[in-house]
Amino acid sequence: MKPTRIKICCIADRNEARLAVEAGAAAIGLVSAMPSGPGVISEERIAAITADLPPAVGSFLLTSRASVDEIIVQQRRCGANTLQLVDRLTAGTYAELRAALPGITIVQVIHITGPEALDEALRVAPQVHGLLLDSGNPNLPVKELGGTGRTHNWEISREIVRRCGRPVFLAGGLSADNVGAAIRMVQPYGVDVCSGVRTAGALDQAKLGAFVSAVRTADA
Repeated sequence: MKPTRIKICCIADRNEARLAVEAGAAAIGLVSAMPSGPGVISEERIAAITADLPPAVGSFLLTSRASVDEIIVQQRRCGANTLQLVDRLTAGTYAELRAALPGITIVQVIHITGPEALDEALRVAPQVHGLLLDSGNPNLPVKELGGTGRTHNWEISREIVRRCGRPVFLAGGLSADNVGAAIRMVQPYGVDVCSGVRTAGALDQAKLGAFVSAVRTADA
């Protein structure tokens, strides 16, 4: 079995990016403007971080934009090699996004609010390169699109992993205490963490090390 990929999200600056990569992260998450949630940084800072990363590291631009035209322009400003679409597209198609951004990986977030998430995941999966399962709620008046620190129903996530035919990252309330159980149950391609490796909002090296160790133990 391949090792579970680790993605450290809500990266604030180049130093946090370096710490994450040195700890064993295969990817980092960079949060652009959101209606709610932690970790938002400027597009200028995102571009500076992506330019400084080793080429093998995934740089995920978290975008809440729902228009393909706007997403394309934003990706070109920020330079990330992966788009993490935290909301549903409302204007344009995945095919248009792929055609305009060859070589850019497209990962659609599916928020596990209930059993209906399985149908959404199976419908979207053939059109993107991967999925990320999170615990937000895009149906609220002020949308929750990530960074909630909550877990969700991993049984639904496990079924999505089993049936969707795409790499799947698992997010939502993960920490060193529960990531091993999550990996054993869901068997995702990767895991994604923000608050679980932070103290007072800052990346905590001890928590980061404990999280990576727990992932590797679960893999073993």
